[in-house]
Amino acid sequence: MKTIDKITYETVKKIFTEYLFKNGHRKTPERFAILKEIYSTNGHFDVEKLHTKLTDKKYMVSRATVYNTIELLLKSKLIIKHQFGNNSSQFERSYKYSQHDHVLCLDTGELLEFCDPRIHEIQESIAKIYNMEITHHSLTFYGRCKDNK
Repeated sequence: MKTIDKITYETVKKIFTEYLFKNGHRKTPERFAILKEIYSTNGHFDVEKLHTKLTDKKYMVSRATVYNTIELLLKSKLIIKHQFGNNSSQFERSYKYSQHDHVLCLDTGELLEFCDPRIHEIQESIAKIYNMEITHHSLTFYGRCKDNK
């Protein structure tokens, strides 16, 4: 892990530890191994790929433990869940991760991220119009890659 990643990991580990304690869950080494793997990897992941990465690194962790830990990480707001048009859920870390949106190529499955400040302006405008606090949003564009035609 890089130094900045180590600092981030220590922070999310503390947040997760407090969440587990507050909600009566056990603090197991497997849960923290899963958290560490997620926060030492960039990009999106699914549960199966995460489980494979963990077992390749010789962590003895069951799929059920991975699924259960993912649910706890979602509830503690340390990861975000996405559904990109197929049946497979994708996740990404959320702590100190800049707001962004997605473009998915339907031909290749390539997932790209982008950030456009106009979207934030629209979000603020909607919040003002409807007198709400927007907590998060999800925007995904789906298209066909021109290079594949």
